[in-house]
Amino acid sequence: MHRPSLSRRTVLKAGAATAVATTAAVALPTTAQAARPDSGVSAYAFPLSAVRLLAGPFQANAGRTMSYLTFLDADRLLHMFRLNAGLSSSATACGGWESPTTELRGHSIGHVLSGLAQAYASTGDTSYKTKGDYIVTQLGLCQDRATARGFNTGYLSAYPESFIDRVETGQAVWAPYYTLHKIMAGLLDMHLLAGNAQALTILNRKAAWVQFRNSRLTLSQRQAMLRTEFGGVGETLYNLYQYGENAAHLTTAQYFDHAQIFDPLANNSDQLNGFHANTQIPKALAAIRGYHATGTTRYRDIASNFWNFVVNQHSYAIGGNSNGEYFQPPNAIASELSDSTCECCNSYNMLKLTRQLFFTFPNRAAELMDFYEKALYNHLLGAQNPSSSHGFHCYYVPLRAGGIKTYSNDYSNFTCCHGTGMETNTKYGESIYFYNGNTLWVNLFIASTLTWPGRGITVRQDTSYPETSTTRLTITGSGAIDLRVRIPAWTSGAQVSVNGVAQGSPTPGSYLTINRTWASGDTVDISLPMSLAIEPTPDNSAVRAVKHGPIVLAGQYGSTNLSGLPTLNASTLAATSTPLQYTATASTGNVTLLPFYKTHGVRYTVYWNVTSTPTLPAFVAHYQFDESSGTTAADATGNGRTATLAGGAGRTTGRTGNAVNLSGSSQYVTLPSGILAGATSFTIATWVRVTTLANWARLFDFGSGTGTNMFLVPRSGSGTARYAITAGGAGGEQRIDAPAALPAGVWTHVAVTHTGNLGILYVNGAEVARNAALTSRPSSLGTTTQNWIGRSQYSGDPYLNAAVDSFRVYSRALSASEIASLNSSGQ
Repeated sequence: MHRPSLSRRTVLKAGAATAVATTAAVALPTTAQAARPDSGVSAYAFPLSAVRLLAGPFQANAGRTMSYLTFLDADRLLHMFRLNAGLSSSATACGGWESPTTELRGHSIGHVLSGLAQAYASTGDTSYKTKGDYIVTQLGLCQDRATARGFNTGYLSAYPESFIDRVETGQAVWAPYYTLHKIMAGLLDMHLLAGNAQALTILNRKAAWVQFRNSRLTLSQRQAMLRTEFGGVGETLYNLYQYGENAAHLTTAQYFDHAQIFDPLANNSDQLNGFHANTQIPKALAAIRGYHATGTTRYRDIASNFWNFVVNQHSYAIGGNSNGEYFQPPNAIASELSDSTCECCNSYNMLKLTRQLFFTFPNRAAELMDFYEKALYNHLLGAQNPSSSHGFHCYYVPLRAGGIKTYSNDYSNFTCCHGTGMETNTKYGESIYFYNGNTLWVNLFIASTLTWPGRGITVRQDTSYPETSTTRLTITGSGAIDLRVRIPAWTSGAQVSVNGVAQGSPTPGSYLTINRTWASGDTVDISLPMSLAIEPTPDNSAVRAVKHGPIVLAGQYGSTNLSGLPTLNASTLAATSTPLQYTATASTGNVTLLPFYKTHGVRYTVYWNVTSTPTLPAFVAHYQFDESSGTTAADATGNGRTATLAGGAGRTTGRTGNAVNLSGSSQYVTLPSGILAGATSFTIATWVRVTTLANWARLFDFGSGTGTNMFLVPRSGSGTARYAITAGGAGGEQRIDAPAALPAGVWTHVAVTHTGNLGILYVNGAEVARNAALTSRPSSLGTTTQNWIGRSQYSGDPYLNAAVDSFRVYSRALSASEIASLNSSGQ
């Protein structure tokens, strides 16, 4: 929120209060229907009343915000409206941006109305509607006094109409239309979501006033006025036009088309540098709604181009944008880390824009929802203080090293982000599922229940995502559904099954389609394996953020402020037994990394100078050994990690195609150095037909000598198959011992997986042994230089006498079902 003369920080005063949430009777809200169908739309949102959140972080956030909405004194919020209308008020004035001398006063009541309407729609709790109805009634009384106070008919605000005179004539004033937009949007939400007819009456009168004020201005006067932040007036007027078909609302909405911003965007030119970010995002929102209202493709292109620029050239790892509230040069990220990065309102509006683009471009659904997920989890979910029973909210989310989140309070803050926080946290159900006819998109993996209006079908989603990588959908009712499940671009090896039966080969960065007639009790199990990634900034490849799947991890520094970016040794990153928690070594010493959305009350860093960066893909290498001759084995993943056959190793008939044949005498296969360097999780899976069992002959041995290695033997000196890993020689080995040796003379599938501290050994697709205390992992070994199939680090151990086929290396732990699938398919 841009303020021309007063630092935003000077009006943020600390305060504290507590309240207890109340529980009221539940009713089923209805949602008003649009009079005009949106043009160019082929996906639709369910009403908020159709989706109920289940236990999880989103429900917890929502509960805190709803407690705050219950706590707020409506008369204090109405105080300046009443005084401005010449009505008496004995209430205590609010502070912060709602203080009697602040030019933006009045905006928060619009956020509160939207929050109350959404809370009612999301829960059915009539207490929220009752409170919203009271505020609407009181605003109506204030609007009725407009002419008596010398204002034009329909005017309604907490400040005099002279503020509008000032913005029209280019005089200094904060952002009067911004406040008016929030009030208008809140009134529309109270009508659409809570069925308040008076809210629509007040809104229509106010919209007529907006038309009156702007129709008197010349085009050049209006364009000059639009240089002052005006929020989403255009968006709300387009929405009002779609719901009421009053052509005057369409004309008025187009008065707010800002040529200085729209023209470059229409030409696909990024000229956002130097512009106040959250002044521009609502203009793009208005543009896409203008397209839906008129079918004018220029509006559509403006909105789409804007989204592309902001997401791909102006966004940080957490999905937020702006430094000091302004857009910086394209791709300036590492050079723009401060205490005032990522204003929360920006992401609130970017998610609104992303939804509208999904409805318009469902062919871009995966790309759009991948961003939505990124900003939702990493920016907005973590912008609320979980220690506050009222869900106090961040304004900025600092991304400088040593930054710390700060929050709003009950009555002495009322910033724009405090306001949008009331909205964000009462509408989490709005984008989990979309539909069109029988098509159902599952976009987000949030514990929830969808009751499909008019279908008699309920979809329940049970998940602990992102702390786990799985979710289950359970269908109640029956009927045809073209189910489309998002497979994020960041995953590899995703699996989707219906009633236990695998469904196709999910492709990352797409939606998997399952079109069938569903029966009550059908289940859909979704597995989205997550792996560690180190994301470089576009302007400095050495400055990077650490992510686990879609979740940004932050180094925890307690009360220690940092003077600059710490240097992280990425090869030391090690998962702990706690989901999404890692440890590592940095230039500051040992450090714990936690999800950024869980980082509160401590100083942190999201970005690091990174050394020893692991660049492993999830599927590292795959050796099929199907060549008919030569001494090389191609890497079937396309990653270029070619293996070399050594000592005269040859080929033989494999489990499928050919296999490498090792005679037990000086023959082995060499894999590239550092094949699992930096990996904190892994899987090695292969087919082997042992010709002669010999104690300590290695199926594989990755290491740099006898002191540092990881290996698997078909038979150890104890007579059983064993996996072991050590960074301290034989005495430091951590092991998984099978109950028996691998068999000889038959093809056997064997696999070992390791994630966190859990290692599992599989034989023929079934688990045979595990060790839940494996603290050593490939990253503990550094960059191994002697990575062999069939040869040991110990010169006295025998070579392997066996055929080996389809040798697979992953930098993640495959699930039990994935291992079973490799075995059953013969891959």
